[in-house]
Amino acid sequence: MPSVRELMARHRASPATVQQAIQRVAAEGLVEVRPGRGSFVARRQATSEQDLSWQAVALGEGRPGEDLVANLVAVPKPEAIPLSSGYLDPDLQPTEALGAALSRAARRPASWGRVPVEGKEELRAWFAKEAGGELRAGDMTVCAGAQEALATVFRGLADRGDAVLVESPTYLGAIAAARDAGLKVVPVPADQDGVRPDLLRAAFERTGAKLFYCQPLHANPHGAVLSEERRPEVAQIVRGAGAFLVEDDWARGFTVDGTAPPTLASQDVDGHVVHVRSLTKVAAPGLRVAVIGARGPAGIRLKNTRSKQDLYVAGPLQEAAIDFVTSPVWRRHLRTLQQSLRARRDFLVRAVREHLPEFDIAPSSGGLHLWARLPDGVDDLELTAAAAARDVVVFPGRPWFAAEPPGSFLRLTYGGAPEHVLAEGVRRLADAVAAVRG
Repeated sequence: MPSVRELMARHRASPATVQQAIQRVAAEGLVEVRPGRGSFVARRQATSEQDLSWQAVALGEGRPGEDLVANLVAVPKPEAIPLSSGYLDPDLQPTEALGAALSRAARRPASWGRVPVEGKEELRAWFAKEAGGELRAGDMTVCAGAQEALATVFRGLADRGDAVLVESPTYLGAIAAARDAGLKVVPVPADQDGVRPDLLRAAFERTGAKLFYCQPLHANPHGAVLSEERRPEVAQIVRGAGAFLVEDDWARGFTVDGTAPPTLASQDVDGHVVHVRSLTKVAAPGLRVAVIGARGPAGIRLKNTRSKQDLYVAGPLQEAAIDFVTSPVWRRHLRTLQQSLRARRDFLVRAVREHLPEFDIAPSSGGLHLWARLPDGVDDLELTAAAAARDVVVFPGRPWFAAEPPGSFLRLTYGGAPEHVLAEGVRRLADAVAAVRG
C-alpha cells in the first residue's frame, strides 16, 4: 500500500486519520501491517476454500417466505426508528423486576435440576387459572415461547398435507409454522368483528380441515376482536366440523379500551379449543415462556410432540416466571403498561392523520399495532424499502396474507418506541410516501 505520507497527501487527511483507517481495515483482515516494512493488502484465501456453491445442490428447492419471521424479529440498527416491532419498547419492559426474579431463582439449587417435560406445576397452574374454564394444570405444557408452541400444535394435531384454516390477514409466524409442518394454509377473511362465520363454515366444508388458527383478541396485525355475537357461532361451526380451534391469546394484557373478553378456552366444554399464551410479548423478549393448553388425548399428544422438539424449558427461567407473575409487581406492570400503550396509540393515530391523512387506519382497542391501508398507487413493498432508506423500519402488509392480499397495507407499531421517536418516524415515512409517488 502507499505510505502514510502519500495517503495523507492523496486524501488531504491527518496522520491520525490515516493511521485509524489502516488499523480498521487491518482489524477486518483486509490489510497486513508489517512493522518496519509498511502495510500490505492481505492475501486472499484460495477460491476453492471460499466456494460454497455446492450447498445449492445439496439443499435443493428453496422455501419461499421462510425468512419473513427472521426479518420480523430482526434487531434494527441503532440509528433506525422502529415503526414496526414485535416487542415492547425497553422503557416499557419490567426488566428490573425480571432481573430480581431471575436472580432469586438462580440462587435456588432446585432450579438447576431436571424439569418435567410439561413444565413446573406451579407455572402450569397459573396459566390454567388465567385461561379459565375447564383447563387444569395437568392440561398445560410449557414451551420456549409462542413460536415453538405454535410449531408444536401444527405438528402434533395435523399430518403433512392437511389443511389448516387461518384468519386473513393473520400472524405471519403462524403461517410460516404451519407451512413448515407441511400443512396447506387456507385463508378465511376477517373484518373488524373477527373471522366471518359464513366463510369459516364454507372453508370447513370445502377443505375438511381439522384445525382453525384464530387470534380472537386484538388480532395481529389488524387489531380485530372477535365479537360477542360471533363467538358462539364460531364455536358451533368448529364443533360441527369435529375440529380444533387454536386460540392464540397473544394480546392478553394489552387491552387499552374497555375490558378484555374472556378466553375462548373458558367457554369450551368439549375440548375443541387449544389455548396458546406467551409471556414474552407482555413482559420482555428474553422471557421465552409460553404454554399450550389442551384437554384429553390432544393434550397428551402435544406434550409428546413438545418433548421431541426440546426436552423442557430451563428451570431457572420457569422459576423466574413463577416469581414474577405471582408477585404484586405483575399487576402493577400491567396497569402501567396499559396506560402507556393507550397514550402511545392515540399519539401515533394523531401523527398518522396529520402527516399521512390518506392512510386508512383500522380501529384498535388494544394490542401493539395499527393496521393501515395505503392509498391507491402506493405499493407496500416499495414503501417499506423507501422507508428503510430513511432509517425507518416498517413492515409490509403482503406477508400477513396466506393468499393474494386485497390491497396494500402497512403494520405500524405504537408499543415499540417513545412518542418523540414515533413522531420523527411518521415524518420520515411521509417523505418516503412522497418519494414512492415520484
